Amino acid sequence: MTIDRWVTRAAARDPDRAALVFGAETIRYADLAQTVAARAGELAAAGVRRGDRVAWFGLNHPEVFVLLFACARIGAILAPLNWRLAEAEIAAIVANAEPRLVIHDAHFAEAAARLAGVAVHPRGGLPPGTASPETGTGDDPVLLVYTSGSTGRPKGAVLTQRALVANAAMSVEAHGLTADDRVLNVLPLFHVGGLNILPTPAFSVGATVVLHERFDPVATLAALQEVSHAITVPTVLQAVIGSPGWSDADLARLRAISIGSTDVPLALIEAVHARGVPVMQIYGATETCPLAIYQSHGEAMASVGSIGRAGSRCRIRLMQDGIEAGLGEPGEIWVKGDNVLREYWRDPDLTAEALRDGWFRTGDVAVRDAEGLYWFTDRIKHVIISGGENIYPAEIERVLRGDPRVAEVAVVGRRDPKWGEVPVAVVAARGPLTRDEVLGMLGGRIARYKHPKDVVFVRELPRNAMGKVVAAEVRALISGGSP
Repeated sequence: MTIDRWVTRAAARDPDRAALVFGAETIRYADLAQTVAARAGELAAAGVRRGDRVAWFGLNHPEVFVLLFACARIGAILAPLNWRLAEAEIAAIVANAEPRLVIHDAHFAEAAARLAGVAVHPRGGLPPGTASPETGTGDDPVLLVYTSGSTGRPKGAVLTQRALVANAAMSVEAHGLTADDRVLNVLPLFHVGGLNILPTPAFSVGATVVLHERFDPVATLAALQEVSHAITVPTVLQAVIGSPGWSDADLARLRAISIGSTDVPLALIEAVHARGVPVMQIYGATETCPLAIYQSHGEAMASVGSIGRAGSRCRIRLMQDGIEAGLGEPGEIWVKGDNVLREYWRDPDLTAEALRDGWFRTGDVAVRDAEGLYWFTDRIKHVIISGGENIYPAEIERVLRGDPRVAEVAVVGRRDPKWGEVPVAVVAARGPLTRDEVLGMLGGRIARYKHPKDVVFVRELPRNAMGKVVAAEVRALISGGSP
């Protein structure tokens, strides 16, 4: 089955049901199905064939989903561009993806016009087409999503229609989605979290997607009072909780807030739980579409801090030095299933490195307990080996973030002639704070050898487009210090 059938099926069942709400505009399923069919014809008339790429260069808009389903129908691939990147970075991605077309919104008309060697069209500016050829299959690639590039050059993950189907099934199961639900997305649609944690699963059951052009905390708080589910990341949720009116907001309709992040501050979760709303952690990666491990709606409040259980449409291994880790032992998360990427675009070496017999090596470390719950530990590349001991920065960060005087913290390794590497805490404080006070927060909480050997104070931590801390830039901040 091609995923555009989600829309045609919902339109046949309930044509007047709202498919998309975008500002003052409401798009019915009947209208969405008609628009998808028309757009598929237009793409075909513009020369787009099976396997061709179509890039979207713009903010969140219903057109992203129209293009996704239209591409699915004809077997083409949607490549949403990260508009927060520098123009040179976007140009490099376009050169790598070689899209047949770049379709842009009014915000990026000038930047799109400067892209070389590609046909560029404004949204709504494609030439008219005829009936679209339904040449797509469930095995066809349908998404080419480039990673944020926070640790190197962006790489394009190729996701098939089958991957989106598997991902949607897991999200529907986790959230208990039905056609009566309304789901909110304020995350950018150039990321699989914004696309696939809630919106595409909602379309798969004929539910309603409420889409914001970009994140605004006041508008988000208002929308949370009108929806059943919402997807966030920690920076977004923190801004919403800090908005005027949070404590008085009527959240009676809100069944859950999902959060797509590996390590969520417990204080954030507790603040939402205090309002009676479960916070569901979703673990995954661009390469897993992204659902791989997740909390269910029913277990979220009973397993705070866990990233949940293995997804029902994939398998999980925790691997340590080539063998599977035992209960309570840290291991790298490996994922295998239909949700996993087919390959990295035009990079067979990187594909071979990341995939072993179909298993995707995430680079993340977790432990599994006797109940089958997984607990995120850290990224492998973040692990600090000091005097032969493994130190996981996330463990230190969790303790420090628990102190109200700490606004943000990241722990990274610094080269040391005696120990090889030592941990250093980079802290953004809410007020006056000293090095000794920071180190004192750890006393009796974690082993002494894990304590940072230095503290560097900054106004704020460097973050990428999805609000994740950029470790390479944090390391640059400490390079001039001394242990």
